[in-house]
Amino acid sequence: MDDARPAVPPRPAAVVPPKLNPVRVPVPEEPVTDRIDDFREILRAYSKEDAVLEAKRCIQCRRPWCVEACPITQDCREYLKRAAEDDFDGAARVTLDGNPLATSLCKVCYRYCEDSCVVKKKGVPIAIRHLKRAALELGHSDLTYEPSAPKHQRVAVVGGGPAGMMMAWELGIRGYPVTVFEQEARIGGLLQTIPAYRMTDADVQADRARYRHLDVTWTTLRKIGPEFSPEKLLGEGYQAVVLTIGTSEHRRLAVPGEGLPGVLPALTMLRRINQGLPVELGRKVVVVGGGDVAMDSIRSAIRLCAAKDVTLVYRRSRSEMPADPEELHGAEEEGIRFLFQKAPVRIEGSGHVSGLVVQDMELGPPDSSGRRAPLPVPGSEATIPCDTLIVAVGQRTDLTGFDAALDLTIATGGWPEGKGPGRATAIPGVYAVGGRSVVYAMGAAMETAEAVDRYLAGKRGEPTGPRPDPFGGAGHATLPAGYTRPIRS
Repeated sequence: MDDARPAVPPRPAAVVPPKLNPVRVPVPEEPVTDRIDDFREILRAYSKEDAVLEAKRCIQCRRPWCVEACPITQDCREYLKRAAEDDFDGAARVTLDGNPLATSLCKVCYRYCEDSCVVKKKGVPIAIRHLKRAALELGHSDLTYEPSAPKHQRVAVVGGGPAGMMMAWELGIRGYPVTVFEQEARIGGLLQTIPAYRMTDADVQADRARYRHLDVTWTTLRKIGPEFSPEKLLGEGYQAVVLTIGTSEHRRLAVPGEGLPGVLPALTMLRRINQGLPVELGRKVVVVGGGDVAMDSIRSAIRLCAAKDVTLVYRRSRSEMPADPEELHGAEEEGIRFLFQKAPVRIEGSGHVSGLVVQDMELGPPDSSGRRAPLPVPGSEATIPCDTLIVAVGQRTDLTGFDAALDLTIATGGWPEGKGPGRATAIPGVYAVGGRSVVYAMGAAMETAEAVDRYLAGKRGEPTGPRPDPFGGAGHATLPAGYTRPIRS
């Protein structure tokens, strides 16, 4: 009798997750000593080898935290996977599938995806934004968006910034004829104030070129106002009007002496630089502000100031600056001086600015923004000599000519929004939308575009559905596997 026992089947091999590599492949950049004399691009592209190596650091989380953190739900997990497989054509297509401004965003996005990257818990997050650039530059990215069946309901989009461009894309691929009205000579809105060392108008145009098969008309040098109102557009046959006018006007310091020659609004200066127009700066430049426009201003100023003497004045502490930490670090590398917890009191000068009088500030309890409120310290006034003062303390919207019947609300960041569902205003068919950064404005426009589509489909008596395949295929937009909920910072 054979009493041998049957062989025990081997245990299945344990699933071993990819090993987490905490060290990022360095992003190449121009040396500080070379870059501060001109507006050459600072960050260089990855080589193919480095891009593949960096993409392989992605551990392909089952739950796509990076996608959930993206305001436009860009499927970055998937384009990282394609890049890791050396499939840059596929990575480019995935990138452009849900992001019509990818060429611009791969240079200036604030990388909310990287903030949520699991690798960040052990080291440096995956260079998701820079790998987006690798996908577009190493893969075939000269793709063309295609419209679905024509809808024959005209839509007017007022404002050609990121929200307006996203709106035109969302509605254009759904088959709507769209006209975009922009008050400036160039499409892009505040993208056109970003210095060339970060991105250029050529990047905006590369994105816009992919719209060429969509029924989108771009009209520049046309500003909304009393003679050109949303109500008039409805009367001209547009079935819907979307206001994406943003915050194109600068805020003032509101201190004595602000009208002196040599005091410049930051947005005006940045626009002139981008248009190739002359900007005359003195030998001692002071910039007031702590946001991203202030960062763009000081880093532009040091490139134009012959003496390289540039100082930033900010009324709160360094840790409370709203500016992108990457930009702040770059400014510090370039030798810009920072004076924290000082607020302007008045501007001095006789015929021209000669100095900024500031007062020390203490940080008190948190205010409505959640940051500690700055409180003046009596008897602490001091003068900072300067012959150019750049004001970068925020932007606001220009509502000249807008009817109060729209019943708009002004968001914390200064842009107008509709109060109704989908950001609808009180006038049927008119919507208003914006956002606090390029990609947040795009995300808000994406949501409002869905509301506009539902409104117009209702007028046709038809159902609506998800965004169609922007390249003309039979599919439609879906969330990636494992997606649970949006993460918004």
